[in-house]
Amino acid sequence: MNRAKALICIIIPILLAYVLNTKFGDTPPILKFLNPFTGFWQNAESNMITANKKIALKGAHDKIDILFDDRMIPHVFAQNDHDVYYAQGYVTAMHRLWQMDFQTRFAAGRISEIVGKKAIEVDRYQRRMGMVYGAENSLKGMMEDPKAREMILAYTAGINDYIHSLSSANLPLEYKLLDFKPEDWTPIKCALLLKQMSAVLAMGSDEFYMTNILKKFGPEITKDLFPDYPFKEDPIIPVGTKWDFTPLPIPPTPKGYTEMLTGNVQTKQKIEGIGSNNWAVSGAKTASGYPILANDPHLDLTLPSIWYQIQLHAPGLNSYGVSLPGAPGIIIGFNQNIAWGVTNVAADVLDFYQIKFKDNSHKNYWCNNEWKNTTQRLEKIKIRGSADEIDTVYYTHQGPVVYFQKPKYSKASNVPIGNALRWIAHDKSNELMTFYYLNRGKNYADYRKALTYYTAPAQNFVFASADNDIAITPNGKFPLKWKDQGKFILDGSDPGNDWHGWIPASQNPTVKNPPRNFVSSANQSSTDTTYPYYINWEFSPYERGKRINDRLTAMTKANVDSMRNLQRDSYSIIAENLLPYILPLVDSTQLNATQKEALNITTKWNKFFEAKEVAASIFDLWNKRLNYDIWDDEFTIANIPMRYPSRDRTIELIQKDPNSKWFDNVKTSQKETLKDLVNESFKFTCDSLERKYGAIGKNWNWGKVKNTNVPHLAKIPGFGSKKLLIGGGKSTVNALSESNGPSWRMVIELGKTPKGHGVYPGGQSGNPGSPFYDNMIDTWAEGKLYNLFFMQSPDDKSGKIISHYKISKK
Repeated sequence: MNRAKALICIIIPILLAYVLNTKFGDTPPILKFLNPFTGFWQNAESNMITANKKIALKGAHDKIDILFDDRMIPHVFAQNDHDVYYAQGYVTAMHRLWQMDFQTRFAAGRISEIVGKKAIEVDRYQRRMGMVYGAENSLKGMMEDPKAREMILAYTAGINDYIHSLSSANLPLEYKLLDFKPEDWTPIKCALLLKQMSAVLAMGSDEFYMTNILKKFGPEITKDLFPDYPFKEDPIIPVGTKWDFTPLPIPPTPKGYTEMLTGNVQTKQKIEGIGSNNWAVSGAKTASGYPILANDPHLDLTLPSIWYQIQLHAPGLNSYGVSLPGAPGIIIGFNQNIAWGVTNVAADVLDFYQIKFKDNSHKNYWCNNEWKNTTQRLEKIKIRGSADEIDTVYYTHQGPVVYFQKPKYSKASNVPIGNALRWIAHDKSNELMTFYYLNRGKNYADYRKALTYYTAPAQNFVFASADNDIAITPNGKFPLKWKDQGKFILDGSDPGNDWHGWIPASQNPTVKNPPRNFVSSANQSSTDTTYPYYINWEFSPYERGKRINDRLTAMTKANVDSMRNLQRDSYSIIAENLLPYILPLVDSTQLNATQKEALNITTKWNKFFEAKEVAASIFDLWNKRLNYDIWDDEFTIANIPMRYPSRDRTIELIQKDPNSKWFDNVKTSQKETLKDLVNESFKFTCDSLERKYGAIGKNWNWGKVKNTNVPHLAKIPGFGSKKLLIGGGKSTVNALSESNGPSWRMVIELGKTPKGHGVYPGGQSGNPGSPFYDNMIDTWAEGKLYNLFFMQSPDDKSGKIISHYKISKK
């Protein structure tokens, strides 16, 4: 008996130790996690900051000063290019290591290594889309350029020297929760991060829908409901701009392009929100007489922030702005002489080709009247707790054939079966040099030179200089296409459907110092219809761009507050366009008390999507429901995925063709009119809001209904922000939805001494236990901006410095 007791006393602690130190499912190893010396307690940062710290690092070539201001933003002062990027890598890893690691693992299809089999479909998708393949090609382009090579190797060395300095105790919290450790950084990870940004900004694709619509409705209806240029537009390059070049001949259109094949796949439409605003105003419109530039890229909001603020100073370089954690240089920012910013172009640089295979081996495909060989790429996927998986991906000359059967991953449902993917992100590129030269730019000529290095994702690069030049260029490497090439799925057997060369970089649309004294973009059409090349058939709706241009046209003696207030403008052009046509159709005699009150509130509404506006909530849902009532009966059919016509085309019908046949619901015996749909959708809206939020009142306020918040990057509960009761909407200049919106607001006043202002919804640190994790969110939510400390030397007293790292060579 005593032996049994003794055995139990030995076995139970051993079992407990095993259980508490082993990760089961989503639960971290409890003992490791709670260990007071190495667990999560070690991640609770004090408000006390080390004022001065000396560090000897083997990767440094000379002395480096890193000064942290009162928002923990680093100002790096180095003696050479290697050290400035080495220090950037080191300090970015110090604040954002887990974020950098997680994002590049996601891009590479390596999440299963951390969480096991449940992520296998995510990893397959990333590999099959050619993310690693594209990153490998991009890295080749970077490493062939001596400057880019130095940037990426120095940045990588800085990250690794920081990783090697870590003990188990001071690993970022997420490593402890997920029970894994950081691996050494490699240059391919920098390329993967840039490929992931291309995927975020370019992966929306409608050709599957459009092909099905063409097959169902025929070319006349398709052309009528999905025109190649919108009814209302205010393009980025002002209407009437002359093109000072002789265009290349356009490739001929293949005869059979409207007879493309498609698989019946479930897909998702592009969701409005991946957008941005930028503009530059010349000195003729400002109080200072110098240009002002503004930029606010709209992306999914996360903690840690997608951006990392930093100043980089070395011989020939003094630049401030935001970087992408995991890539060297500054992406959006300013220096002594110029400022620049970006918005997404939405160029058509991703096409799918229907492939005819010889047999189920997929080793041969039909093209140009002969059988050609595919190539195979073996993707080895490591899975935590299971054996590795080898996934074979077949490539044609167009690119990878992503799926041969319906994918199990919901985000892959926009990929047609048996199609090859031609995507600009698979090509060799070297975007780093664009930012290398912009960071050091002095004038317009330097801006134009920098843009020639840029491939993808295509961006509207806005520019302003102390020389009083302003400009904007929808820029990227654009394939030379015949009109509408890629609007529908393409026939992979016809070489006429391949891409045939490129639009010369010098002939990308651009404008410098236009007569209206400003340039701007909000993801709308790049040009009017006179531009001789095809970039895409559809861009973001025009409303944000229209509102920005109206405000800038009227603006005089503009200052930083003029720009800041425009960035947070919440006026709805959609409401302006729709309400005069639909409000008179509401039959008030058929409304209940709540609906009558809602109608009264909406009638008196000033059309601003402010947080306390009840009418904004009513109009937002009413507009969505009306759109559904108009189009769903014809455009939602089981196993034939299609999309609705655009908002622009819908408004055109309501305004100009109120008796259109499209207002009738074909699924009912009676004939519905626009008035019927307006009334149904209004009652539905009021009833839905009442069911969810109770009686009409404060709970119907737009800020509460919209429910804006900033979640954790990996959606870890408790690591996201509080709910933010703020205004703005997807179609307003302040383009805010639940968790998508202005990821960085920046305003730069050019002049003899530039003045920068900016904020993002988060903080510098990626550590949830740090006071600098989310300390900027309230300022961002209030629409305010911080002054950016553009320091000239380590001794500059303007910087409000709270900590100084002095790095020397080990």
